[in-house]
Amino acid sequence: MRAVLILIGLALLAGGIWVLTGHGSYQTTDTLVQIGSAKVTATHDKAIPQWAGIAGAAVGAVIALGGFLKKG
Repeated sequence: MRAVLILIGLALLAGGIWVLTGHGSYQTTDTLVQIGSAKVTATHDKAIPQWAGIAGAAVGAVIALGGFLKKG
């Protein structure tokens, strides 16, 4: 159980840092025009909010620290 906590914590910490450095993004697709079965769509890249990176890094650090300090 200890190793699982450490791995999950480190993964969250790394993901949070990755988002904070500006590399985290996702795509959204919007329908611009739809006539019958034909439609025109646009895909936009959006950045993951910085607060999500901060939260991920903080939660990951707490979980990893808990895994390191756990006895047993």
